[in-house]
Amino acid sequence: MVNLTINGSPVQAADGATVLTAAKAAGINIPTLCYLEDVQAIGACRVCMVEVEGARTPVPACVAPATEGMKVRTNSQRVRDARRTVMELLMSDHAGDCKTCDRNDDCEFQALARDLGIRQISWPGDINPPHLDTSTAALVRDTGKCVLCRRCVTVCNGTQAVGALFPQSRGFKTVVGPAFGRDLDTVTCVQCGQCSAVCPVGAISERDDTDKVWAALEDPVKFVVVQTAPAIRAALGEEFGYPAGTLVTGKMTAALRRLGINAVFDTNFTADLTILEEGTELLMRLKAALAPDPHGHAEGHHAHGPLPLATSCCPAWIKNCEHFHPDFLPNLSTCKSPQQMFGAAAKTYYSRTIAKHPSDIFVVSIMPCTAKKFEAERPEMESSWQRDVDVVLTTRELARMIKEAGIDFRNLPDEQMDQPMGMSTGAADIFANTGGVMEAALRTAWEIVTGHQLPFDGLRVTPIEGMEGVKEASVTFSGCTDDWKFLEGVTAKVAVAHGLANANKVVDSIRKGEASYHFIEFMSCPGGCIGGGGQPRLTTDTVRKARTDAIRREDQGKGMRKSHENPQVRAVYEAFFKTPNSDLSHRFLHTHYFGRDRV
Repeated sequence: MVNLTINGSPVQAADGATVLTAAKAAGINIPTLCYLEDVQAIGACRVCMVEVEGARTPVPACVAPATEGMKVRTNSQRVRDARRTVMELLMSDHAGDCKTCDRNDDCEFQALARDLGIRQISWPGDINPPHLDTSTAALVRDTGKCVLCRRCVTVCNGTQAVGALFPQSRGFKTVVGPAFGRDLDTVTCVQCGQCSAVCPVGAISERDDTDKVWAALEDPVKFVVVQTAPAIRAALGEEFGYPAGTLVTGKMTAALRRLGINAVFDTNFTADLTILEEGTELLMRLKAALAPDPHGHAEGHHAHGPLPLATSCCPAWIKNCEHFHPDFLPNLSTCKSPQQMFGAAAKTYYSRTIAKHPSDIFVVSIMPCTAKKFEAERPEMESSWQRDVDVVLTTRELARMIKEAGIDFRNLPDEQMDQPMGMSTGAADIFANTGGVMEAALRTAWEIVTGHQLPFDGLRVTPIEGMEGVKEASVTFSGCTDDWKFLEGVTAKVAVAHGLANANKVVDSIRKGEASYHFIEFMSCPGGCIGGGGQPRLTTDTVRKARTDAIRREDQGKGMRKSHENPQVRAVYEAFFKTPNSDLSHRFLHTHYFGRDRV
């Protein structure tokens, strides 16, 4: 520990702490802009400057080490003047009208200027010509609003290892974006939206598709159905003043009905469906590898595929794999994501149950993810003879629609989702968390093979929970039924990776022969979908934990906690898809992916 003084009060800090972290631990607030807790501390913006006795000039608290005997002032006139000067200079090159910006009242830059008491800009001058990049399905980039904090650069290059964004040029002409002034759709961008999740202003945000939904709601021919991803219910409340991790499933359902939605369903329904499809695919690949037919034929013509099997629920991971690991594509599950399975099921199975033509069914997805917008527009996602999912909205967009409609969210009653595609199990809920897809799959696969419940306390596979970037677990099959005797004594090794930099490390370790697994879950966003690029800002590790815990509570409160227990999923097989991995399910619920160039 080191002992220092901040604003005349003694403070103890851990060895290696910065002035910023020491002050925060002591309950002293120092304003920041470029700083990202546990991610980035580069002293680029200089907003966090403090006065240190003996130093010639103010120093940036985020990178200044706390040292023994240091005397720090965080609120002197000199410090306040320096911070205001820095902010006014940043604001002088910040284009855009706050009154119409989608970040108004949700803007760190605006809040910081207000807190620093800035009422006018002392140095109006030249402004860099703005460029509006609307080239991708998921993201909109406005260089005129950029304040050069480099947060997006850090997450794109560090957390995600994609490298689509860098500072270009120098000095006043500096612009953050793809090389050579290109647009995002011309470079290797996976559209994960983590850049938009950390941007403190409106320089990068999701493409707003709310007008498309309003138009569909006004169309008398369209029957509008909504699916809501599991991560939404643990985050939407934050947009209405609830603490992070507050479950608002019932109020969310009520709000969607009051928007005029014809049927409110749950992506969890097709998450359960995904487990039956993907779990069957895993078992068939294991059977083909460990108990091959003596005549060289795997059981069923869909059973072929290499191990390890990798999950395919995350569209940003899929696009990352297409760009960076095309040789690994055969390892991907052929299952569509739950979002896309829902769209296909809604326009085939469900349209028949209500005697509607598939073209009259308008499917809206509420997702924590910006890449889901890109996924819905992929040409592979038109198995129902049209686009399976018509519009994808993020959590933030749904909140804007609710506010625009004048709905008093906090005073809504709790309502239940519609049937049949609103029923789900706890296994589907945990899809929102890193490790959740894997755990849900193990709950069902183990029971199929052994006839018994997964032998983990409370069905929780704790080795693959938590925020560690790469997690591993293993289960040894025992007591296998006759059909699965070849798995008796086999130890299945599984891994979970979240954050694309971690995903890349796992793939590289497999390629080099340094690691061997049977099944791997990949999620592009830190924490999984609860930390998605379309979630309420700012998603810190504290917020991720609160949302994760909420999802766990949702799972544990369900009467059904294994996907194969869902009676409505069994009914959809009996009425339409027949069996998991059948020809019909492959027609509508599975797909294939192809390599892409790296630019």
